[in-house]
Amino acid sequence: MHKYDVIIIGGGLAGLTSAIHLAKQNMSVVLIEKNSYPKHKVCGEYVSNEVLAYLQSLDIDIWKAGAKKIDSFVFSSNRGKAIKVELPLGGFGISRYALDKLMFDTAQTTGVKVIQDTVLSAELEGNSFQVNTRLGNSYQSQYVLGAYGKRSSLDSSLSRKFIKNKSPWIGVKTHYKANFPENLVALHNFKGGYCGLSQVETGHVNACYLTHADVFKEYTDLEAFQHIILEKNTALRTFFNNAEMVFDKPLAISQVSFEPKFPVEQHILMIGDSAGLIHPLCGNGMAMAIHSAKIASDLLVMAKHKKQSRQDVEKEYSRLWYKTFRKRLLAGRVIQRILLNDALTNIGVSAIGKSPFLLKKIIQSTHGDNI
Repeated sequence: MHKYDVIIIGGGLAGLTSAIHLAKQNMSVVLIEKNSYPKHKVCGEYVSNEVLAYLQSLDIDIWKAGAKKIDSFVFSSNRGKAIKVELPLGGFGISRYALDKLMFDTAQTTGVKVIQDTVLSAELEGNSFQVNTRLGNSYQSQYVLGAYGKRSSLDSSLSRKFIKNKSPWIGVKTHYKANFPENLVALHNFKGGYCGLSQVETGHVNACYLTHADVFKEYTDLEAFQHIILEKNTALRTFFNNAEMVFDKPLAISQVSFEPKFPVEQHILMIGDSAGLIHPLCGNGMAMAIHSAKIASDLLVMAKHKKQSRQDVEKEYSRLWYKTFRKRLLAGRVIQRILLNDALTNIGVSAIGKSPFLLKKIIQSTHGDNI
C-alpha cells in the first residue's frame, strides 16, 4: 500500500496546479492520470490574467513557453455585426499541449509522483481514502482531490446526478495557420453555437466551437457543418476561407454537460471541471480550474498545520467554491441562453453597440479578481 498526504485523480490544469502547490508546501502527493503528456485537448486555450500572478508564484513561466499576451476582445452576431472592446483584465493564449507539458515538467521537478493509470474507485475507510487502479495498484491518503475533468466513469461509481443525463453539447477544436492578431480573442456566434478564435504559443490560431447536437445532426461531417452553418457568420467565413488547418483532422468531444455539480462528493474535494463547468463563451474555464485548485490546496495545507477536521475542510471548501464561482456559472448560463436566441442576440448587440461598456460589464460578470 502506497501512502501519501493527498491523492489527485486527474492531471489536467486543476490536478497539476494542486499537485505543484501542495508539493511546494512539503506535502507528499501522487497524481494519477490515465493519459500520457503532452496531448492536445478540446479547449478554448485562452486564460484570464486573474491567475497569472498565482502561476508565477508556483514557478510556472507561461511567457517562457511562448504564451501570447491578449488585451482585446471582439464579438460578432450570427448576422455579422461586430463589437470590439478592451478586455478588463486581459489574458494570454497558450495551447493545452504546451501548458500541460510545462506544468507536468514543473510538477516532476517539484517532487510530485505522477502515475499513468486509471482510477477505478476511491473510498473513505475510517479517516483514510483507499484508491484502487486498473493496473491493480492501491494508494492511501487522508484526502483525495477529484480533478478528472468534465465526466468520467468515476462519476458513475460516485452516483453523481448529472452523469445520468445525456447532454446535447458537442465541442470541436483545431489549429490553423492564419493572419490573426496575437493580442485578440474573438467570439463569433452562429446558429446553435459559437466559435472562439485566439493565437497560441506557436503563432497558430486555435479555433474552438461549441454546438448543439440538434443543429449538427443534419450534417454528414464536420467540414460540411462548418461550411453550411459556421460560415453563415461573415467573420467566420472570412477566417476559414483564408486559413490553413494544421491538424490532420479536428478534435471533437460530445456529452459536454453544464448541469450543476457539487464541489464535494463522498468526501472527495472536486476541482476544475469536476466541480462545475462554465460555458466556454465566457472564456474563463481554464482560469476557474486553476483558481479552484488554489482554494482546495490552501485549505489542505491549513488543515495539516492546524489539524482541522475533515468535516471543517469540506464545509469550508464548499462555502468558498460557491462564493467564488456560483455567480459566474449563473451568468454563463444566462448569456448562453441569449446567444442561442437570434432575436435576443441582435437586440443585445444593438444595445451594446450604443454603450460598449455593457460588454465589459458582461465580461466582468464571468471573471474574478486577480488571485
